[in-house]
Parts: sequence; C-alpha cells; structure tokens
Amino acid sequence: MPTYIFNAMVKEKHIRGKIEELRRQIRYHDRKYYTDAQPEITDYEYDQFVRKLQRLEKAHPQLITPDSPTQRVGGEPLTEFTTIEHRVPMLSIDNVYSSEELKAFTARLGRLLGGEDKANYVAELKIDGVAVTLMYEMGVFVWGATRGDGYRGDAVTANLKTIRNIPLRLEPSDKRIPSLEVRGEVYLEDKDFQALNTEREENGEPQFANPRNATAGSLKLLDPRLTAKRRLKFTAHSIGFYKGIKINSQTDCLNAFKKLGLPVSPHNRFCKDLEEVNLYCKEWKTGRTELPYEADGIVIKVNSFDQWKRLGATSKAPRWVVAYKYPPEQAITQIKKVALQVGKTGTITPVAHLKPVHLAGTTVSRATLHNFEEMERKDIRINDYVAVQKAGEIIPQVVKVIKERRTGREHVFKPPKTCPECGREVSRNKDKVYLRCHNPLCPAQAKRRIQYFASRNAMDIEGLGPAIIDQLVDKKLLKDYADIYYLRLDDLTGLERMAEKSSQNLINAIKMSKSRDLDRLICALGIQHVGAHSAEVLAKHFDSINELAQAKPAALEEIQEVGPIMAGSITRFFSDPRTKSIIKKLRDASVNTKRLRGKKRLEESKIAGMTIVVTGTLEKYSRSEVEDLIKGMGGKTSSSVSKKTDFVLAGESPGTKLDNARKLGVKILSETEFKKLISPS
Repeated sequence: MPTYIFNAMVKEKHIRGKIEELRRQIRYHDRKYYTDAQPEITDYEYDQFVRKLQRLEKAHPQLITPDSPTQRVGGEPLTEFTTIEHRVPMLSIDNVYSSEELKAFTARLGRLLGGEDKANYVAELKIDGVAVTLMYEMGVFVWGATRGDGYRGDAVTANLKTIRNIPLRLEPSDKRIPSLEVRGEVYLEDKDFQALNTEREENGEPQFANPRNATAGSLKLLDPRLTAKRRLKFTAHSIGFYKGIKINSQTDCLNAFKKLGLPVSPHNRFCKDLEEVNLYCKEWKTGRTELPYEADGIVIKVNSFDQWKRLGATSKAPRWVVAYKYPPEQAITQIKKVALQVGKTGTITPVAHLKPVHLAGTTVSRATLHNFEEMERKDIRINDYVAVQKAGEIIPQVVKVIKERRTGREHVFKPPKTCPECGREVSRNKDKVYLRCHNPLCPAQAKRRIQYFASRNAMDIEGLGPAIIDQLVDKKLLKDYADIYYLRLDDLTGLERMAEKSSQNLINAIKMSKSRDLDRLICALGIQHVGAHSAEVLAKHFDSINELAQAKPAALEEIQEVGPIMAGSITRFFSDPRTKSIIKKLRDASVNTKRLRGKKRLEESKIAGMTIVVTGTLEKYSRSEVEDLIKGMGGKTSSSVSKKTDFVLAGESPGTKLDNARKLGVKILSETEFKKLISPS
C-alpha cells in the first residue's frame, strides 16, 4: 500500500475517533440536561462541543451519520407526510371514571384469567399529549410516527428528531438490540404553552386551546425548523415491536428504557393490588396540580406480559390496560364585565372579569375569552353564569355558558369599533377573528412594546417593570422604548414606590443595557414574527442594525430560518419613518447597534476575554442569568477553577470552588464588586 494512502487512512481514523468522542460527550450531556435535569456543564461549554463537531463534520462530510447530534433539525421543509403501518397496532385505551368502575375492571380481569393468577399493576400518570412511536434499529433512531387510526400513522421523523430528550442513539451504544419500538407521549409543559400562546397573540395568530392541541399542531408542521422552536418533550411509557431484548413485564420495560437513556416518568409506581392502585389515583387527584404539565388521569396496566397475551384485546382496545380519568376541575361563577386588552402589535383581546371563585388551588377572578369569534360561538354574555376551567394557562378559560341560569339581565358584549386606549378606528384581520388597532402612537401598545423591550429575553433592564412603565407612559415621559435612555433620576424619584436608591439602581440598569449584543436589540425592537431565536439567527448574518435595515426581502429569504412572511415583516418595519426615528434616538443615546465581537468587544467590555467561575447563590441573578450576562459581554464561564481562571464570582453558600480559588491564588469577587466591574464607567 502506498505511504500516502496509508497516512490518509490513519488521519481519517484519527478524525473519526475525535468525532465519535464529541458525539459521545454531547449525547451524555443531552441526557444529563434534558432527561435527568442534572446539567454538569454550562451552555457555553456545551455549545463549544457542538461547534467543534460541526466544524469536523463540515470538513469531513463522509463521516456524518444520521444519529449525529448535528442532524436533529433537517434542511428543507416536507411537502407532505408519508404513512407508516404499525407492526403492532397502537390501539386506544378504555376509560373508567370512578373507583367502582375501576373495581369492575379488575374483577373482569380476574374472570378472564380464570382466577388462578392474581394480577399486579403498574400505575402511570396519563400526560395529556400526543401518542407517538419511535423505531430504533441497532440502537439508532430510524423513524417515528403518530398513532393515526391505530394501524397507520404519519411519519413525523424529522419533527421528532428536534425533541431534545429523544435520544438519536440508545445507550449503551454497542448496537446489541436489532429492533426496538418505543411508544410514548409528546407534550408541552405549561410554561412553554403559555409562552407559545403569548407569542401567537403578539403576532396576531389564533391561540391554541390547550397544550395537547398545540402539541398536535407542532408535530404536523411540515417544516421541522418551526417544530424545533416549540420546546416539545417526550416520555416513554410502553413497547411496540421488539427483537433481541428480553422483557417480561411493564416494570422490566420501564427499567430497560431508563438504562437505554430514554426519558421515563419518575412517578410510575408498581402496585401489588387494587387497593394500592386506588391510593395512587387518590394521591394524584390533587398532586397533579403541582406538575409542570397537564395530566388528566392515571393509566393502569397489568404488569405481566404473559398475562397481556392471555387477556388479548378487543378491536378497539387492549383488555390489560385502562385509563382512570379525572373529571376536569371546573367552577361555576358569573361574568361581571368584559375588559379589553391591547397587545404590543395592537391586537385587542376580550378578558372576562369574574365573581371570584376557588379553582384548582387558587382564587380566580379573570378568564380569557380568546377572541370575539369565540365569544360569539359560545354565546357568552355579561352577567352569564359560566363554567371556568384551567387548561395549562395561568388565566383560566370559559368552557361553557350555563344558559338555564339566565334571568334576562344578560346582554351581549359588542366588539369595539374603536381602540379602548387611543380611540382610533380598529379593523379585523383577514380571518375575521382578531381586532387590531393600527395606531403606532397608541399608549397601550407603547406600554406593551416597552415592557417587551425591557424584558429578560430582550434588553433585560432590571427594575423596569409594568407598574413603572405604566406611570412613565401616563406621565408622557415615555412615548417609545428609545425614550428609556433619556430618563433622568428626577423623572423616576417622582413615581410611586420609587425612592432615590431604587431610582438610581434603575438608571444603572438602563446604562448597563446599552452594551447588550445585537441579537438582544433585534429581539427587543418587537418586529412582528421575530422572536429571540430569530433574532439570534439574524445577528449571525448581519453585523449591525444598519445592515439588517438595508437588507432586501430576497436577501433575507436566503437565510435558512427566514421565510417570506418574516422577511416582509422585517422590511416593512425598517422602512417605516417612525422606526428610523427610533433607531436614530437609540444610536444618539449610545445604545450598541452592532454585533460585539473581536477587538470591538474587547474595547467595550471590561470582562471580554476573561474566564470566570461562578459559585454560590447570587442575590440579583440566577446562575443562567449571570452566565448569559458574562458571555454577552465577551467573557467565558467555566465549571472548574484553574490557574487560567481570571476570577471567581462568589455568592452565598459557595462550594469547593471557592476553596480551590484560594489555594490557587485566583481573585475572588463578591456580587457587589462584580456589578461595579461590569457597570459602565
């Protein structure tokens, strides 16, 4: 063999080894973060692993494999979903609604088993999501599908790959299992559902009725890049077709899943008899309100797979499983009035003010009515008695009207013809669902836009909350978000609950926000259809706000995650004379409008290029917030102290990192000293 060929083979083997090691580390940290909720490294350190892998795969595309962490989000959108036939049918589950019906279910099992066997059970929370199946071959995820009609489902493989806690390769990675079909539930946590609906409301899009509805819609998106933004999660609960693995019971199945790196609910419980099942159901009737997701019941399965086979199934459902469904917790109360809320893009939303009522552990006095079409469809009137129910939202929703309690005092609430805040004429969107005020000087829109500008994901101005913003707008001290940077101490000390110290703190926070990076500013501007992730994408392609403002729609659409709707929204925003005026005011106030990088970043930040270790609990920042701040100002964060560490930021109850810093002679800063260091001089 010629020497140059031998050397090339050795080099490729070396590169392949580096790639496999990076993939192993990324898979390990994915599991620690998304499945175990015990991250061991910072987001920055994780990103460095991913970037190294991307660079190596780009230089050696022949080494890219389908299970590589870089392949989670595909390229071009699909034109349609193909159909997959289930080798083992995904049948539905029969429901019971009381302990008596549950007792009848177990008695029926006893008769079917001939009385010689006593069944044990596994009880699991019934997460209100969408059922899917995942096929692994030789340990690698090859396809995934929805339940469909139970016999055939849609192949949504690309969308499932975007769900970060679904492993693309099972552990251990020795490929010993030829085939394993994992079944489970895809769902949205309540906080992510709320954020999604808030974003849709601000963009003038219809809101989802509940988390399950939002999950189903997300899985059916033809563009997996959009699905990736939805923060879906997965939990495994049962097995379909399998070969090459020994499993004899449901407890065997769940334990095997955990060992293979699949996410499994920590709340599953083995129950030796009906009494223990009833205790589990009773425990979670109230306990489920504390969960971060919706759970509408308990799934009870016979544990033994041998008994599964003997019990069989009807044409619709297996006989060895049943769902104990909790009745949705509702409360009856009266609508006293309907208020109108104006969003930052001018969308007008009706909100019901209720006679206070206790519901799911809290006192409820307001409920969303979503939009005027929804009010008309449900025939909701002022003074109506209504059933309200929580559906993954902080503000409950009106489920139905109790029409038999009407007295004749009820009256229809008519949609407004003018904006309740500024009095300008409003118009309906093309679907005739939402009303919108188009007045850019509307004070309600100004308040919402300023709140968004100052929010954590945008310019992160600590202390500038809704109550302060309302006062400043009402006093005409703020007309738009650029006016924030022209506030004086005297403007703030005259406000309610603003003493001189808190006013000075806010002035300092405003000054600090001037040095935020370009992606934060793009997000803060409130461009329709541009959120935090889209802002990051745009900031990678443009060096400044000026460059972005001058970009043509065709150039914007060349960016992978920018479509024609977003491109049109961006160009309309920057072509508006009012936008140009606001951008000029921001520049004149020395707000950074360029991407911070290289020498420029070093000149503008005192901590740029420094390596910083954070330990203990800080008063003003969470761990993720302070690490984001450090990285945003050009610094680096590390999880361990070494001689290369520039300083350790120590809060209350610091760990061994503080001792290590003292041993190595590394500088230690308190939170107060750190804030002085990063504050503008």
